[in-house]
Amino acid sequence: MGLIPVADGDVATIVTSLEMRERPRPAPLPPSSLALRRWRAPDPDRYRLLFRRVGAPWLWFSRLAMGTQQLEAILSDDRIEVYAATDRAGIEVGMLELDFRESGQCQLAYLALVPELVGKGNGGWLMHQALALAWRKGVERVWVHTCTLDHPSALGFYRHYGFVPYRRIVETFPDPRLAGILPIEAAPQIPCLGRDSDSRR
Repeated sequence: MGLIPVADGDVATIVTSLEMRERPRPAPLPPSSLALRRWRAPDPDRYRLLFRRVGAPWLWFSRLAMGTQQLEAILSDDRIEVYAATDRAGIEVGMLELDFRESGQCQLAYLALVPELVGKGNGGWLMHQALALAWRKGVERVWVHTCTLDHPSALGFYRHYGFVPYRRIVETFPDPRLAGILPIEAAPQIPCLGRDSDSRR
């Protein structure tokens, strides 16, 4: 059994890819006080704000590290659909992003809620919405990936809704907290070894 060292300034995670190759049977939409609305070509700064709110606890950083021009190109692509989950006051508290850029497929690129709403049944509501939107004419496969940095229930959540794991890989990347992309106090459950190493020297 081999152990692979990870540099102090890096983070390592196991990424599991899951897929669904048949449209699930129709089911009643779970109750929720939230609403889902299409977010067409959202303002990059507003998008980043929501991305940070839902993703910082799990070290999501990819869209935060992009330049504005690159991010705008993604968000304005007709083959990518961004939706915001809003509360009764109309404030964005969750996001759903569907990527149809590969013919016959839909990737659930992002599906998340702000931490305050996790564990209250809203995730099931959002997943029902996601599957209803993803499975459209011409789509033969819906897929998603999650990793060991995500919420501990994430993998089980996807499997509960019919996704089947088909691949695992190990990913390493520079800790976004050390680069200033996320605050140093983000995701305290994930040790920031680069910072700790500097403080011991």
